[in-house]
Amino acid sequence: MALGNFDSYIKSGGRCHLVGIGGVSMSPLAEVLRGIGLRVSGSDVCDGPAIERLRSLGIDVSIGHSAANVAGADFVIRTAAARDDNVEIAYARETGVPVFERSQAWGYIMRGYADAVCVAGTHGKTTTTSMVTHILMAAGADPTVMIGGTLPILGSGYRVGSGDVIVLESCEYYDSFLNFSPTVAVIVNIDADHLDYFHNLENIKASFRNFAALVPPDGAIVCCADDKNTMDALTPLGRELFTFGTCAGARLRGVNTRLDGKTSSTDVLLDGKNLCRLTLRVPGAHNVHNALAATAAAVALGLSADAITRGLQSFEGAGRRLEYKGSINGADIYDDYAHHPSELRVVLDAVERFGYKRVILAFQPHTFTRTKALFDDFVAQLRRADALFLAEIYAAREKNTVGISSRSLADKIDGAEFCPDLAQLRGRVAETASPGDVILTVGAGDIYKVGESLAAADGEGIGI
Repeated sequence: MALGNFDSYIKSGGRCHLVGIGGVSMSPLAEVLRGIGLRVSGSDVCDGPAIERLRSLGIDVSIGHSAANVAGADFVIRTAAARDDNVEIAYARETGVPVFERSQAWGYIMRGYADAVCVAGTHGKTTTTSMVTHILMAAGADPTVMIGGTLPILGSGYRVGSGDVIVLESCEYYDSFLNFSPTVAVIVNIDADHLDYFHNLENIKASFRNFAALVPPDGAIVCCADDKNTMDALTPLGRELFTFGTCAGARLRGVNTRLDGKTSSTDVLLDGKNLCRLTLRVPGAHNVHNALAATAAAVALGLSADAITRGLQSFEGAGRRLEYKGSINGADIYDDYAHHPSELRVVLDAVERFGYKRVILAFQPHTFTRTKALFDDFVAQLRRADALFLAEIYAAREKNTVGISSRSLADKIDGAEFCPDLAQLRGRVAETASPGDVILTVGAGDIYKVGESLAAADGEGIGI
């Protein structure tokens, strides 16, 4: 069935129903849609703070999915996790109610802003989007924001502002960012990932190239000059690129960079002239690159060097990005969302500078297809830990059709322990930890519960 023009539905003043309304990008979407005059309802599998907030705004939210929730809706918007076999999606299709993707809704909404900053990249999207948000807040821009994680300055992963700029974390999975309308497209890097959808790296490059091509002639394509994949992807566009990085060819360049344990700093040159010095409260060379990306985006928006320096100096990290959780048995606990070998590498590189005696890594691979496709690269990074505990693969959206387990990784790494459940893993980490160690709970699934449980209990036996 042809859906018709999405714009006509969203302008209708009718009722839209959001499947998965409590999600990190769906709850702000509900607020924005309500703000432009639509009647909004939604459903999700469980309650939570985001849903409580929506209800306080007068939005009707049902817990649990049911065909009855869709009755009377003029159209449906679904989260990426809601597949065609979801009872509400199935009912909508059976009864002729149009079903749209959330990215289509955000793409329409951002066209109402003078500036739409879309931050993309295989790694670093959340941190870079968060940094751009800090700069915009320091500049008094009152932005609308959508981030795929929690940012302390917002108390959530989003805000609905009244200014003329919107900034969104923009994911390439399923080509969803091709529904967006960026005036400033930021591409932090390009790497092989989501190979359950993309055929290969060249396919991924083509997707990012198509994303950059969405930027109008008077907009800006901000990209990393240090990343070969990014430059290979974007050079064929034949357009002016606003490059950032540490190499000599970058238009916005970081020089005199210092990595001082849990902090970092760099001088920033713009067209060869001094722009500012960035002092960051986050560690690692990767965060210097993220900060340069955010700075380049801010320059493209015409923001001042003062707003850039103040905004980035106030940034202390986003949720689940080397986030300090507490301690147990004298060992500090940090949690990180890294779920790709390249992300593991930069986390371990950063932590090496912290000066701990041993690194105890509790890692939970994310999706079977990613684990199989990048198996050898995972092994190479996981071997770097002094003690390694592997949780079973977090399935997320997948079924195990490739016949792989975390036990397969453990078999390739001397001393690694495979723990079939998180409670067992938590116990082994607690038994192993001693003063001077650092514990890293890493992965995009629910491995964070281990660190939170350890920190809350400090060895007193609170369960997962």
